Amino acid sequence: MKKAVIATGGKQYIVHEGETLEVELIKDAKTIDFSPLLIIDEEKITIGKPLLTDAKVSAEVVEPLVKADKVTAIRYKAKKRVHKVHGHRQHQSVIKITKIS
Repeated sequence: MKKAVIATGGKQYIVHEGETLEVELIKDAKTIDFSPLLIIDEEKITIGKPLLTDAKVSAEVVEPLVKADKVTAIRYKAKKRVHKVHGHRQHQSVIKITKIS
């Protein structure tokens, strides 16, 4: 089975064909091509410096906008009656890896 390492949204993901994953928001795209950093093909490993120019990973956007779980941050000062709660939900896209070539 072929696997590849791609970078998107400041993060790196190990992917294989047919896998569905949530990544940082990708705007206005139905399909997207990534230049892989690394490809693992059975026993053969190809490493890019920093990217592999002759290979690509194709993906299609399944859901363009999904919100992640809420992350809360709390600021609290003891004995001062000071407390503040902030919440944030990151926007993400769901993509499906269609081909590693």
